[in-house]
Amino acid sequence: MQQAPQNSYAVQHAWLESALGQYFLTRERAMYDAVVGDIFGFNALQLGLLQMDLLKNSRIPHILHVGNREGDAYCESDYLPFAESCIDLVCLSHVLEFSSNPHQTLREVERVLVPEGYLILTGFNPMSAWGLKQVLTKDANYPWHGQFFTLSCIKDWLALLGLEFVSSSVNCYEPPINDEKWLNRLACMDTLGERWWPMLGGLYFIVARKRVVNMTLLKPNWKKNLIKSRLAVSSNPKSKPHQQKNKL
Repeated sequence: MQQAPQNSYAVQHAWLESALGQYFLTRERAMYDAVVGDIFGFNALQLGLLQMDLLKNSRIPHILHVGNREGDAYCESDYLPFAESCIDLVCLSHVLEFSSNPHQTLREVERVLVPEGYLILTGFNPMSAWGLKQVLTKDANYPWHGQFFTLSCIKDWLALLGLEFVSSSVNCYEPPINDEKWLNRLACMDTLGERWWPMLGGLYFIVARKRVVNMTLLKPNWKKNLIKSRLAVSSNPKSKPHQQKNKL
């Protein structure tokens, strides 16, 4: 993994505002929007990429957006300040690539998910033009300084934690050229890629479910505070309107 640049948070924001970043965000948002509305429960959590609301189409009543620098609560991804088995849906957007301990991050996600709860995970595909650029580039800026994991690697990690693979899809077949004019010219590659080289897109999208063998379902204690009392939770007055509305 390349060393992250100083003030990487600002660098991430700048990249997401670029032509390539907007292309990426548009396709990732559409993938989440198509799935989250069909998942039900009481509590949902978005971890990572808070620049867009991935739970906008969710019908789950209680939603938290969590990051290490912004959101409804501040925390690191490898130690989540939530009780065990209290979250019905976790959206993990490009967190593993930039986590100092990706295995522990997934263990924490498994811990907080309720039995039969869902995990939606997105990552950059190393088996693509995006992955080739990440290997060859000397640019340490976002997202190229991250560690890209293969789809098969993530599936293996999920299986070890008892998270059952449900489905996956791949997107972003255009080469990572940060030029709006060229991205428009090459827009046909998204259609061609889905048909002719479906596994070579720059972005993968995974849906998994927490399975518990021989479990006995118990009535949950909804009076129990989801967030551990000894950890501070942000009351950021500058939170986005959708974040304030959906706070627990």
